[in-house]
Amino acid sequence: MTGADEDIASLVERVAALLMARNVRLATAESCTGGWLAKSLTDLPGSSAWFEFGFVAYGNNAKETLLAVDPLSIERYGAVSREVAIQMAVTARAVSEADIAVAVTGIAGPDGGTPEKPVGTVWLAWDGPDRRASTRLEHYVGDRRAVRRQALLAALTGLLRQLADG
Repeated sequence: MTGADEDIASLVERVAALLMARNVRLATAESCTGGWLAKSLTDLPGSSAWFEFGFVAYGNNAKETLLAVDPLSIERYGAVSREVAIQMAVTARAVSEADIAVAVTGIAGPDGGTPEKPVGTVWLAWDGPDRRASTRLEHYVGDRRAVRRQALLAALTGLLRQLADG
């Protein structure tokens, strides 16, 4: 296992321990990470005790169809936006009946960036039952894999924060 993989595995183990201790179930809604978050979570044996749903909604149609993202939100704010990330997290939690959900949407590159939203722009959202969805905007540097990896780490770190505060 490489150092990068160990970082991810360590975060997953910490998230899993908190989910288990609180008897909380998790759902994911991913775009730019393409299922990497769900894959990382399910790499841990026993993850079915706290993880059951992972949505990969890469394209706009998938976001609208699977996660009930309002097409007007995509048109007005873009698929990579606070509004879309929130809708992804809220719907993932509601549909899965999970206690907490995390959503990731971004521009991993190497193409697709604009002056307003350059490659490396990522919105993350977390939604739990007792709080309004929280979000974070990140601007990562690096190649496609580096942007996706940083988004994955941010999603896991944000879950730790959400669970520690809950």
